[in-house]
Amino acid sequence: MSGPRGTVVLGVDFTSAPCARKPITVAVGQLAPFRGKTIYRLDEVRGVASLAGFSALLADDSLSGDGWIGGFDLPFGQPRALVEHEGWPTDWARFVRFYCGQPRERLRLAFKRWCDARPAGEKFAWRRTDRPAGSSPAMRWANPPVAWMMHAGVGRMLDAGLTFPAHRHSPHDRGTAATRVALEAYPAFTARRACERSYKSDSPAKQTVERRRNRATIVTALERGAAGLQPALAITPAWRRRLVADGHGDLLDAVICALQVAHAAALPRFGLPRRVDPLEGWITSVPMG
Repeated sequence: MSGPRGTVVLGVDFTSAPCARKPITVAVGQLAPFRGKTIYRLDEVRGVASLAGFSALLADDSLSGDGWIGGFDLPFGQPRALVEHEGWPTDWARFVRFYCGQPRERLRLAFKRWCDARPAGEKFAWRRTDRPAGSSPAMRWANPPVAWMMHAGVGRMLDAGLTFPAHRHSPHDRGTAATRVALEAYPAFTARRACERSYKSDSPAKQTVERRRNRATIVTALERGAAGLQPALAITPAWRRRLVADGHGDLLDAVICALQVAHAAALPRFGLPRRVDPLEGWITSVPMG
C-alpha cells in the first residue's frame, strides 16, 4: 500500500480500559484529490466502548473492502534492553504473544525490579524512538499506563492479521499486497509542532478556555498542512467545532493519528528509518534522532 487517493485511513486514540464514558476513539477518513493535491477527508468518528468491540472493529470489512492503513496511539514494542535483560522472546511476534499473555502484576514486578536497580533520573529503559518523539517510555505502567495499553491492544491487532511494517511482520505471502497496515502513532508529537502549550485534560476543571484556543490553533495548522504533515486535513465546519470543543482531546488525537499515517503512506517504506529495530518498532512521522 503506497497511499493512493481513495485509501481509507484510520486514526485510533486507544485506551486500555474503554467504556462508554471513555471509549477508544477512531477517526475514519480517506485520501482524496483536491486542487491538484491530496487531502485527508474526515468522514466519521467512532467510539468503541470495549476491547471486544476493538477486535470487532479490526475485522470489520465495512470500513473498506480494499483494506486500510491505521495509526494506533499505543506502543507496539518494549525496549530491547529490558526484553533481553528479562530473557523474554526477542522475535517480535513471539514477544507480543508472550507479553500479552502475562498477568499484569507479573509484568509490573519485572518493570519495578528494573527501575529499583537504577539511580534516580535513569529509572526506565527507553526504545530508540521514544526520546525523539518526546513520548513516555513504553514500559511505564502508570501516569500514563502505556505498558498496559500495549498489553490490551497489540495482541488483538496481531490476532486480527494486520501487517506491521516497523516490525517486518506480515501474515501475507511475499508478493501479496498488505491490505490492513498498522503503524504506531503518537499525536502529541505533531500537536507540539503546532502549539507547544497544553491542549487537553481529562479533568473537567482543567478544560479551560486557553486549552480550547490551543486546540483551535492545532486544528488550523492541520488544515493548512503546517504541522509537519501532508496531506492537509479537510473537515466540515461541524467537525471543526467538535474537534475544538472536545476538552478531553480524544477526537483531535484520533485525527492526528490518522494524519500521521496518511503522511507516512505516501513515503517509501512508510517513512520508517532504515535502521529500525524490529523488536522495538518506531513511531510514525518521527525522524531518527
